[in-house]
Amino acid sequence: MMRVCPMMIDDKQEWAELRNRLWPTSKGPHEQDIEEYLCGDSHDIVTAFGVRDSEDSLVGFIEINVRSHAEGAPNKYVPYIEGWYVSDSKRGQGYGSALIKSAEAWAKERGFSHMASDTELSNEASITLHKKLGFDEVERSVNFIKSL
Repeated sequence: MMRVCPMMIDDKQEWAELRNRLWPTSKGPHEQDIEEYLCGDSHDIVTAFGVRDSEDSLVGFIEINVRSHAEGAPNKYVPYIEGWYVSDSKRGQGYGSALIKSAEAWAKERGFSHMASDTELSNEASITLHKKLGFDEVERSVNFIKSL
């Protein structure tokens, strides 16, 4: 049995561990990002949900921000999935879908009509899952930066 609920202070350690799996090259700021969210000071996370398995272990999370725009969205201010992760051993069992449904319900309750997301061009599993859950692909891009 899975349970989706808003992320709370007691989730900090498990949440940070899951974030480390999703973004392994940026381990440093995870605890700080989580702390800022829990204190209401985050500029990157407006809401976050976690999903727990039958053993009450946190096995996934979704983090939502509200961006001023999103490619393909007809309105300004769009809930945007900034992070979405489910542990490898729990994939394909509905955990990711349950997180999306919770995020969608949160957005609808606040009057939003769309939700946006992105993934890396090479992440075929994520692209397939997004489409399966009703997302339409609207753009592909390669981004660049140069140090000056």
